[in-house]
Amino acid sequence: CEGRGGKVGAQHTCSNCRGSGMEVHLRQLGPGMVQQMQTVCRACSGQGEMMNPRDRCRKCEGKKVNREKKILEVHIDKGMKDGQHVRFNGEGDQDPDLESGDIVIVLDEKEHDRFTRRGLDLIYKMTLSVSESLCGLQRTIETLDKRTLVIDNRPGSVVKHGDCRMITDEGMPRYRQPYEKGRLIIQFMVDFPEDNFLSTDKLALLKKLLPAVTPEQVPVDAEECIMHHFDPSSDGHAGRNGGGRSAEVYDSDDEEGGGGHGGQRMQCAQS
Repeated sequence: CEGRGGKVGAQHTCSNCRGSGMEVHLRQLGPGMVQQMQTVCRACSGQGEMMNPRDRCRKCEGKKVNREKKILEVHIDKGMKDGQHVRFNGEGDQDPDLESGDIVIVLDEKEHDRFTRRGLDLIYKMTLSVSESLCGLQRTIETLDKRTLVIDNRPGSVVKHGDCRMITDEGMPRYRQPYEKGRLIIQFMVDFPEDNFLSTDKLALLKKLLPAVTPEQVPVDAEECIMHHFDPSSDGHAGRNGGGRSAEVYDSDDEEGGGGHGGQRMQCAQS
């Protein structure tokens, strides 16, 4: 029906609302008091036009629009970012009397199990053993496009925990400029061995191979102490040093007792 709802010329103005789509009702509330109410026309359902049921379109039943499914293909170009929009102009809900809207697809970038994206750069975390960090290494990295990169570090070049190395032109491609790429940044994490991984005699031999340590001058009156393993994430006594829950309790006690900054101070009388 091309959005007409029926045959050509079958529509006519609603006689009940005279094309306005609204009905006006007057209600007498009392002597000299009249209430005027405006409601949607029941005859034309607010359309302002009517049509003989025999002349209505069988597909849309006179509604001028019908619901249908349409498949839209979304092309993801190289270098597109999280939150970027892909717009399909004029593919929204259509109405014969209104301009069709757009469909906007918002990209949601899925996290990768090995790479972290930061703009055009890719961050790759690699765990090394102590031997590799001190004596050199040779590793391979599989890129996102299934290529294999070989990285090596010559013996004698120490890789510390948290050190980073960079490979140019191996990051993410720039949007609409796919031949221009960012950097691949490798962050090294050194995995230290567990306690007692060597015997005492081998530790003494290892100590001789490592750089010498300058002995610390210990005063005669120095006190010996014992160090314990500590995990800051599971520390339950953070409030003791201020800023925690315990400090808040102490502050509230002082305020109730009048010892806070805003309380009234008391002074002992002298005889």
